[in-house]
Amino acid sequence: MKAAPFEYLRASSLDEAIEALGTPDARVLAGGQSLVPLLNLRQARPSLVVDINRLDELSFLRKENGRLEIGALTRHRSVETSAVVRSEVPLLAEALGHVGHVAIRNRGTIGGSLAHADPAAELPAVMVALDADFAVHGASGERIVAARDFFLGPHRTALGRGELLTRISVPSHRGGWAVEELSRRSRDLALVAVFATVTMAGEVCESVRIAVAGAGPTPIRATAAEESLTGGPMTGDAIALAADLAATATDPPGDLHAPADYRREMAAVLTRRALARAKEDA
Repeated sequence: MKAAPFEYLRASSLDEAIEALGTPDARVLAGGQSLVPLLNLRQARPSLVVDINRLDELSFLRKENGRLEIGALTRHRSVETSAVVRSEVPLLAEALGHVGHVAIRNRGTIGGSLAHADPAAELPAVMVALDADFAVHGASGERIVAARDFFLGPHRTALGRGELLTRISVPSHRGGWAVEELSRRSRDLALVAVFATVTMAGEVCESVRIAVAGAGPTPIRATAAEESLTGGPMTGDAIALAADLAATATDPPGDLHAPADYRREMAAVLTRRALARAKEDA
């Protein structure tokens, strides 16, 4: 099957792209790893496709004021292999290694994956775990949206008509971290994935962040689990309780890949493993 007819524009400036995206049913083409299959299956029928690949100002990776600033057009592989990322936010580099195959990561973009907002994808959940912020440009200028507020549902985000995700800002994290993921086959989308960061002050958990992918309509931030650990020792019992609280916070789908109860149970198992590893790494 081939795509339904659509108009095509290769934008030569950010302003041109934003103006074009004001067209009803316009879609952005960046790496094309999500959009092109949807077009060919006719699950997406845009009136206009706006190609932003010539907007070099959206492709960058730099450290500024204790944060990583990443252009939305930066390729997955560039971030995954960056020495700066591996030093400042190793959880992000590790998470990207779980995204598809190398060929996909060579073309796929950070902004494209986030704007696609697949609830089973790694990148949205890891951004929630890392307390990232997103810069969104529209006709009225720039606004900042926290990652936890950006994802509204399966393939739905806070982006409005005529808006484009342009930059991702991620605070550095050099404490403990871990990724635990379950999938049917290597490089498949996750049935469930858990991303955790931990900062310890001696034996006391100073801060912890837990995000779960594949267990709800959006990435799930397990705040009750975090609160149960913060300010106390991360004993085995404390971690087990936090894992149960994280699983309780999920609302997993049941489908041909796995029933909801199985995903919920795996959320507890993977959270327990991730927290134990992150504590040891802290």
